[in-house]
Amino acid sequence: MEAEKISFNYLLSLAKEHLDAYPGTVDAIIAQWDFPTSVIVPILCQQYQIPSPSITSVLKCEHKYWSRIEQQKVVPEVVPKFCGIDPFADDPLSQVTLDYPFWLKPVKAFSSHLGFKIETSAQFEEAIKEIRAGIRQLGDAFNEALSYINVPDEIAHLDGNACIAEEIISGVQGAPEGSVFNGEFNVHGIISQPKAKNSMSLFDRLEYPSNLPEHVHHKMVETAKTFLTHIGYNNGCFNVEFMWDEAREKLWLIEVNTRISQSHSEIFVMVDGMSNHEIALDIALGQRPSLLNRQGVAPIAAKCFIPFAHQDGVVKRIPSDAEIAALRERLPHTEVVIDVAPGQQLSHLMHQDSFCYRLGTLYVTGNTHEEIEQNYQFCLDVLNFDIEPIDT
Repeated sequence: MEAEKISFNYLLSLAKEHLDAYPGTVDAIIAQWDFPTSVIVPILCQQYQIPSPSITSVLKCEHKYWSRIEQQKVVPEVVPKFCGIDPFADDPLSQVTLDYPFWLKPVKAFSSHLGFKIETSAQFEEAIKEIRAGIRQLGDAFNEALSYINVPDEIAHLDGNACIAEEIISGVQGAPEGSVFNGEFNVHGIISQPKAKNSMSLFDRLEYPSNLPEHVHHKMVETAKTFLTHIGYNNGCFNVEFMWDEAREKLWLIEVNTRISQSHSEIFVMVDGMSNHEIALDIALGQRPSLLNRQGVAPIAAKCFIPFAHQDGVVKRIPSDAEIAALRERLPHTEVVIDVAPGQQLSHLMHQDSFCYRLGTLYVTGNTHEEIEQNYQFCLDVLNFDIEPIDT
C-alpha cells in the first residue's frame, strides 16, 4: 500500500534499530530501490564504516535539478534544456525559460507521479495546482535527507518541494549498468528499451544486450564515466538512462540512478547465467566485481509488459495455468507473471503510466532481436484476458 506521508528520519532510525539489534556483524548494505532507500543506505554505511558512495554524490543524482546542474558542467552536449521552478511562488510560470511543449515534474518523485506534459499556460496552471497539493508527500522527506549534507547555494533555493521543467526529447532508451570499485569504473551490461510498432506505451520491453549502434554504446559509457567521476561517485553501483534520437543522431542523458536495477535481474540471469545482484554484493563487501559473460540459456532476453489500452475496466478472466504451460512448451524459458486478478478494477492498480495499464510481465528469450519481438507478439496473441469496460 502506498504511504500517504513518508518520514525519512523515521525510516532511517527504524533501519538502524534493526541493524543494531542484529546479533552478527553488519558487513554490507545494498539498495535496489529508489528514494528513500537509495539515500538511507549511504548514511547507514557511513555510520557502520562499510563501503558505499558518499551521501553528497548520491544526492547529486537524486535531486533532478541539482543533477542537471552538475551534468551541464561536464557533459553539456547530452543535457536537455531545463530550468528550476518553485511551484509555491506567486507566479511560477514566470520562472519558465522553455518554449512549449515541455515536461514539468518534481525534483524528487516516484515513477511518473506529478509529471505533466505542458503545452499551454492553462495546462501549466492546472498542473501547478496538483503539484502544490501532492508534492510534499515525498518532498518533505527529501528535505530531511538533504539536511545531512551542505547544500550548495546554486540549488539551495530549490529544495525537495521544487520542480524542474525540461525540454521534451524522443528516441530509443538505453542504459549502461555498472559499478565503481575503489575508483575503477566498469560496465557489466547495456540494456535497451525498444518500442514496438503501434505500441500503447512509451516503451514496452527491456532487452539485453542492447542492439543500439556501437558508437552510441561507447558515448553512453564515456558520458556515465565522466559524470560519475565528476561528482566523486565511488564504491557503488549505477545505471544511467539515455535516449538515442537516431533521426537527429543525438544522444540525451535522462537520469542517473545510484543502484543496480532489479528490473534487469531476470534478463541478466537468462543471458549471463547470474544476476546483477552479485555485482552489488561484491561492491558492498568491498570486493572487485566479476560477471560471467554469456553463460545463460539464450543470447538475448527481454522483460516485456502486457499492456491494455488506457480505458478503465474490471478484470473478468486471466490466462489459466494450462494456457501458460502450453505457451512455455512452445517457447521454452518464457516466464509469465500476471499482476491482476478477476474482480480487480484497472484504475485501482498502483504505479501505472498514463498511456496504458500493465496487466503483467513476460520474460522471453531469442537468438536475435527480431525473434524477441516475434516471441513477444506471439505471447500477447495467445494469452487471453477478459476485461469488461467501465464508462467514465
